[in-house]
Amino acid sequence: MTSPSEVHIQGTGTDPVVRARAAVRRIQQRLSDRLADLTHAASSGRTTDEPSGRALAEFCDGELRRHLAAGVEALHAPAAGAARTGLLVRALHTTAEDLVRRIDAIASGEEEDVPAAAGGLQAVLAVHFSMEQDVLLPALAELPGADLPGLVSDLGTLLEGGELERPAVVDVREIPHGKRHPTIFARYARLAPGEAFTLVNNHDPKPLHREFEAAHPGGCSWDYVESGPERWLVRIGKANAGV
Repeated sequence: MTSPSEVHIQGTGTDPVVRARAAVRRIQQRLSDRLADLTHAASSGRTTDEPSGRALAEFCDGELRRHLAAGVEALHAPAAGAARTGLLVRALHTTAEDLVRRIDAIASGEEEDVPAAAGGLQAVLAVHFSMEQDVLLPALAELPGADLPGLVSDLGTLLEGGELERPAVVDVREIPHGKRHPTIFARYARLAPGEAFTLVNNHDPKPLHREFEAAHPGGCSWDYVESGPERWLVRIGKANAGV
């Protein structure tokens, strides 16, 4: 039974998914606005030796770079191995790599015309953010096992300088049933290719296995370590890149 605190009207501001998407939009808008302001301020000078140019370079090399890395870890990784979102994530990685190259050039002082370089950065960033807002976040909301509000919370943790937990063992026996699968999928998303973790459950997690096969066909391993009757241990791994 759903508790009163969990009741929301889907598609409105009380919907956790809608609120999560709005939170990402606010973060991205603030970054875009800051980049635009610093680019405008730097347009009166032409080198990173001037204070306005240095401020622009420091923002790109600091906050903007951290945001891109956090987005890849918190939002891209959960969708990377899924059949329906794999191509999208590869496209996002392409734009993210382009953005990092542009940031590197600005931060290193290689660019003679910093405001012009920042203008190009703005254009690519707008496309990248649009893809995340309009395509990735709705896809994550529909992805089996994914918990978009939880993933956005992870993004906030990373942006604040924290780290995401990566336990070698995930014991879900004391976790409410409705939260078990999102917890497990979130841990899987944090695996590097070739890594694995051990799931501990109080029943055979066959439905979870079917969800993994549907969401990540051929992308994960599933090996029983212990099979009941009171405890089940399953080692769940992520395939190596290219497998």
